[in-house]
Amino acid sequence: MIDNTNKLCSELSLKETAKFLKKHDNFVILTHSSPDGDTLGAGYALYYGLKELGKIAGVICADIIPQKYAYFVRETDNVDEDSATIIAVDVATKALLGSLEENFGDKVDLCIDHHVSNSRYAKNLYLDSDASATCEIIFELLEIMDVNINDITAKAMYTGIATDTGCFKYSNVTAKTHIIASKLYEYNIDAPNINKIMFDTKSRKLLELERMVLDTAEYHFNNRCILLSVTAEMQEKTGCSGSDLESIAVISRSVEGVIAGISLKQTGDTTFKVSLRTYPPLNASEICKALGGGGHNAAAGATLEGTLDEVKEQVISVVRAKMEELDAGISAS
Repeated sequence: MIDNTNKLCSELSLKETAKFLKKHDNFVILTHSSPDGDTLGAGYALYYGLKELGKIAGVICADIIPQKYAYFVRETDNVDEDSATIIAVDVATKALLGSLEENFGDKVDLCIDHHVSNSRYAKNLYLDSDASATCEIIFELLEIMDVNINDITAKAMYTGIATDTGCFKYSNVTAKTHIIASKLYEYNIDAPNINKIMFDTKSRKLLELERMVLDTAEYHFNNRCILLSVTAEMQEKTGCSGSDLESIAVISRSVEGVIAGISLKQTGDTTFKVSLRTYPPLNASEICKALGGGGHNAAAGATLEGTLDEVKEQVISVVRAKMEELDAGISAS
């Protein structure tokens, strides 16, 4: 279970976070492993913003950054890590740092995040769980810090917001989400091209992987739950791995009648990443907390150890309990 009671973590306001950033000069910005559009968008937008203020900053990730983000990813500064202020963006738990956890897990000076399940591992935290994406927060930070936002910074933030909202389709979208997006449209972001890259482009190898996954799909609880598995063998056969696998979770939430979409992705000999997508009244964050992970109400994740069958049973058993609670409530009413 995630411990959200770290009394050593100071929770900051947005103004206090801006003041903290202005106070320091050298930064290492950490993004989470298996990077997505929000962690990268937030990391690089913050980098460009800090550079506008004359700061020195570097963005690092445990994993290779996918080529599809090349339109806003640039080489950043080499920073002396021993004397730098360490910031984590969109990183709910230090385990999500991947191989960076060993060096940085207990050294994070500030975490900027929007996950309600944040484990409060950093010395300071700015958390807005109502934000659709961490990039929403970064936009507000740059505004309050009077940073001159340029086109590449705007592209990074738009990418994070668009990807974490499923191109503005998910339930985490608010009026503020659209207001910020409309402000980003004032820059030369070429939103149609970003959306094409992020949502409408698939490689032939990914299509082959999706076919393999769908061939082994399992349905549970009167077809209200679908379970999709991506094994190491599938990844080896197709050459798909890492961020290529993001589309599998999207498939799991798109099947008619399904309110719990589970995707299991093998990341080691006995290690699996669980991605869960739910529709009300199921809560993905509550389910994944029971598995040692966390996330949002409609999208959450965890990492489990065991064989594929063992991991399936772990996840299904927790979902089963929630389904039974749901059915009992319906019967009682």
